[in-house]
Amino acid sequence: MPKTIHIKSISQFRQLAGLTKPKHPKVSIDYGLGWQNMSDLIGKKIASDLYFIVFKSGNCGHLMYGRNSYDFEGGTLLFFAPGQIMQYDGNPEQDFDHKEEWRLAFHPDLIRASELSNQINSYSFFNYDTHEGLHVSEDEKHTIEEILSKILKEYNQHIDKHSQRIIIANIHLILDYCLRFYDRQFYTRTNLNSDILSKFERLLNTYYGTDKVQEFGIPTVNFCASELNLSTNYFSDLLRKETGKSAQEHIHSFIIDKAKNRLLNSSNKVSEIGYSLGFEYPSNFSNLFKAKTGLSPKEFRNSS
Repeated sequence: MPKTIHIKSISQFRQLAGLTKPKHPKVSIDYGLGWQNMSDLIGKKIASDLYFIVFKSGNCGHLMYGRNSYDFEGGTLLFFAPGQIMQYDGNPEQDFDHKEEWRLAFHPDLIRASELSNQINSYSFFNYDTHEGLHVSEDEKHTIEEILSKILKEYNQHIDKHSQRIIIANIHLILDYCLRFYDRQFYTRTNLNSDILSKFERLLNTYYGTDKVQEFGIPTVNFCASELNLSTNYFSDLLRKETGKSAQEHIHSFIIDKAKNRLLNSSNKVSEIGYSLGFEYPSNFSNLFKAKTGLSPKEFRNSS
């Protein structure tokens, strides 16, 4: 078996997982997972063309995803988008036997001509890491599973011209509820989020206290998220929920504050200050400064 397995269809996924043939070619719901075939997947990277929403309950082993591993404890929803790489390491017989688990899988072709196709990229949680999964309450879990049952019923009965539209509408509804539940999770983790904000501030101060800024330039959102052990999307969403500002806006605000101090407390040229803050070109520094303050660096220095 190749080191990387490429799942291209619902049928291929179900065959790989030891499940029955799909009743719909573009969408699938299954409960539990046959572990008999999972031993073949241990240590293998899996690339998929499908969207997955997976519910895990209890300790379901270690799934590597991105840079992190996550030990599933309690009810958690995980989201996977096409093109992402997954890897399973564990004991499939122990991890998947008698565990409450379900997964919704659907192919992008299912939603291709729908409104959801234009909106699905706005559900940024498809690009979160597994340790940033959605931990749902019993009520929230039941809400999702009630909608799930409607999708299952729809494709188990005779498929007609209305079936696809109804299935897509219910998938869309699940995603909207998950967006609401993530908002709740951000809100209920205020203390944890505040700690991340403090670490972010310290990270920027440390970065500008070393020669990294001369070597690598302005810190990127990707860099900051990685240093904080967060996915870029989760990091950005967390900051927006907590502060109303994007991660990029926070970085720019930090830089502008430093620029103001250096403009007022040194006689260095504007270009030198721009270089010291990580700008490759002085014009980029001047443009950002004016966009944020309404004044050019020279105007700000002369007005104070």
